[in-house]
This record gives sequence, C-alpha cells and structure tokens, in this order.
Amino acid sequence: MILPVNKPMSAGMKLSDFDFELPNELIALRPAVPRTAARLLVSQSGQRSHDQFDNIAHYLRPGDRLVLNDTKVIPSHLSGQRIRQSDMGETRAQIGVNLLSLNAQGNWLALAKPAKRVNVGETIEFSADLRAQVLEKSPQGLVLEFNQQGADFDAALLACGNMPLPPYIAAQRAVDQQDAQDYQTVFARRTGAVAAPTASLHFDQPLLDNLAAMGVQQTKVTLHVGAGTFLPVKVDDIQDHKMHAEWGEVSASAAAEIAQTKADGGRIIPVGTTALRLIETAAQGGGIKPWVGDTDIFITPGFEFQITSGLITNFHLPKSTLLMLVAALIGTDQLRSNYQSAINRGYRFFSYGDSSLLIP
Repeated sequence: MILPVNKPMSAGMKLSDFDFELPNELIALRPAVPRTAARLLVSQSGQRSHDQFDNIAHYLRPGDRLVLNDTKVIPSHLSGQRIRQSDMGETRAQIGVNLLSLNAQGNWLALAKPAKRVNVGETIEFSADLRAQVLEKSPQGLVLEFNQQGADFDAALLACGNMPLPPYIAAQRAVDQQDAQDYQTVFARRTGAVAAPTASLHFDQPLLDNLAAMGVQQTKVTLHVGAGTFLPVKVDDIQDHKMHAEWGEVSASAAAEIAQTKADGGRIIPVGTTALRLIETAAQGGGIKPWVGDTDIFITPGFEFQITSGLITNFHLPKSTLLMLVAALIGTDQLRSNYQSAINRGYRFFSYGDSSLLIP
C-alpha cells in the first residue's frame, strides 16, 4: 500500500499519493450472487469491522436517508458497417462504436474504431432499425445523429448493443448476456449512462424494502455516468487535473426530502460517488436546492462537505478521482488503513467487487 499520510491540499498532494498495488486476482470479473452477498467493510469514526452487505441495516438507523442514483445504463457498445458512396458505388466496412454522452441537441458523442477512415456525412448502419449519420469528427470523437429517438432508440439499441463493461473487466473476458442484468441497478429508470453507479449494484428490492420498513428513507437523483469516470489522472499535481463533466438532476422533491432529513438530524448517505458528487454540486453555497445541468465537481482532500454524512461505495482504482473523493471524506490515513485491510482479507475490487460503508 502506498497511500499517504493525511495532509491538507495546501501541501500539494501528488498523484503518487493515491497509488497502491493490487493483486490481479482481486479484480472482480463477476458480481457476488446474490447481489447482497458481497462483503462489507464498515469504517465508522476510525473503527473498522467486516460483514456482508445484506447486514447493512445493522449499521443504519431510522431517520437516515439513502440517496440513490436511478440512471440506467444503455448497451452502448455497438458494431456496425460504415457506408460510403463513391463513383464505384456503395462500399461497406466494419466499425466498432462506443457511445459516450448525449448532447443538448439529442446527438451522441462516440468513439469509433477504426476512426481514421470515417468521414463527416457518412452513415453507419448497426441493424435494420438503427443507423446514424456522422455530423462531426474531432479528437474527442464523432458526433452521431441517429434515425431513432426516445423509446424507439432505446428499443433498437437494446436489440443490437452490448453493455459497456469497464476496461479492466473487458480486457479479461467478453461481455455476455448475464451482464445485461448484472451491470444494472434494480431501480434503474432514466436511460443515459454508459457506466453503472456500481455501489448500488449490491441492493435488491427486498433489502430496499426492509430498510424502508425500519425507517431508512430513500431519495432518487439522476447522474448519467460517463466513460470519463474511467479516465486516468495524468498530471502529477492533482489540482491540475481537469474533471470530466456529467449530466445530472436533483429534483425539487429530492432536494426537499434531503433538506428535511438534514433539518431533522438524520444522516444523508449517498450510495456511490456519483450520487455524492451530484448532491454536493446541488448544495454548493449552503443548503441543497433543486439542480440540473452538467457537473464537473472534483472532490479532493480539503473539500468542505455541505450535505454528506457518509458514503456507501466500492473499492476504487489506484490514482483515480474516486479514490481522492473517498480520501476527502474519511482522511487519507483511514483510507490507507481500510484498503490495506481489504487487500489482506481478499476483498474483491472495482465495479463488480465488494462494498464499504464509510462514516467519518
């Protein structure tokens, strides 16, 4: 473990401060079965214990509020044919496309492979029902206008697309039909994410119902997780890192529920770093308010949390912005100790891995 001692951001934290060595066999390639059978590390007020996720109710209390990200992952990995018209007639070539994000005009930014030979104006055909025209081409990728929108687009994409597994899983095994269920939360509702809010994958509906029955309240917000969540930090001084932006919404009712719980003395516990980033965005400048837009909030040690009392989250990649967020919440000393304990005990890491409940 190479995580640092706790020090303020003013001391100039370096990327190397957030590095650690992880045995490859601890990268989870499949989730626990059932979902709630994942292991749970509980870190509360500097004390640590180990349990299973289906016992998380033992560490929550009536009046707590879980904040859940209800984004729905789309099967954004596509294989199609690039169609070109020339004096020689129509020619076709195979192409792979990964959808990244939806823009304000309803078009998709995407990465293509191979991309060099793709020209603006060309059509890419993915199935009999789904095709797209290339509107723009830049170093950031292609902008694609699809022939379908809304529910018709969702249905066509579901028929021909594959789930966008993280690169550290996709590099070790192929995507299959089981991932369509495993890489989606049980409460996913609003389509638009190209990565799952993985901390929420451990919940099934009976567990959510049991928590509600004991007085643990639940609020849903939406943050469409983008592929940028997997982008490595490349600058040595983490203050120089430019955070990717993701679209999110905290509705008026969600903001009111969170504010009421806070006023009543209850704890606000986001499930996942995506939900945490969103509610802290909506609470900048004081109490939480309704909010919608793109957030590029970058939470690092020294950040002053406005609304968050704790966090349910998985174990994150070395040198990642998510690791920095966790360090901001519980301190780098506790982070280092928790991760070393998890590695020693053989916890499973990353998107399909085990979970933790962190209460500063």
